[in-house]
Amino acid sequence: MLRTKLSVVPSLVMIGMLALLQGCASTTADPTVGWSPNKIYAEAKDEAASGAYDKAIPLYEKLEGRAAGTPLAQQAQIEKAYAQFKNGEQAQAISTLDRFMKLHPASPAIDYALYLKGLINFNDNLGLFASIAKQDLSERDQKAAKESFEAFREVSTRFPESRYTPDARLRMTYIVNALAQYEVHVARYYFTRGAYVAAINRAQIAVNDYREVPAAEEALFIMMRSYDALGMAQLRDDTRRVMEKNFPKSEYLTRGFRSSSDPWWKIW
Repeated sequence: MLRTKLSVVPSLVMIGMLALLQGCASTTADPTVGWSPNKIYAEAKDEAASGAYDKAIPLYEKLEGRAAGTPLAQQAQIEKAYAQFKNGEQAQAISTLDRFMKLHPASPAIDYALYLKGLINFNDNLGLFASIAKQDLSERDQKAAKESFEAFREVSTRFPESRYTPDARLRMTYIVNALAQYEVHVARYYFTRGAYVAAINRAQIAVNDYREVPAAEEALFIMMRSYDALGMAQLRDDTRRVMEKNFPKSEYLTRGFRSSSDPWWKIW
């Protein structure tokens, strides 16, 4: 009996060793072992340049670890954020940028990090605006638009001489116009369905929160028509006077609502 038990032990050891060898054989070897940080960076740049962002991202991550504490690691981090953005990983890209700005507040690339964060939210926001026209209107989260605006505003105020500031300011104008136009679109939706109080409330947002925007003209017209529908003659006349003063040549007063083949969100 003792001999039988002892003979089992070598067999178990052999099985364990075979399993270990099989596990090692199935593990994919890291091709970057032995590469210098500069080589990893060059390979990541090449992958990104060819549009293979899914391959560039892990290379940038390896570089962050191997070149930790160096300017090259910072560069890898911010380029990884761009690769994530282009790879459709918006949330991960913003998280990478937030981490970069927290860890390196004095980096000369902070203006670019802020601009890129604004751009990511800006593009996400455009997708939202473009799709709304095809859906029933309801209250929607405009967080991306507002965060985009804040990022661009910070670029333009903190870094007025930055190469990214002129474009950031243009995008800020677009965002304000688009948000105001969105409110007008919702107001018009309510007006056409007889929800005049709701129409007035949304039109007032466009007039009061977004000053000197093109959408204010139609917002005032919707308010005027809604007050008229509610039998509120004094407010109707007051609104008309404001409209005539600010938009003396307004076609809304003579033709009513415009019909256009352009999407409502297309400001220019």
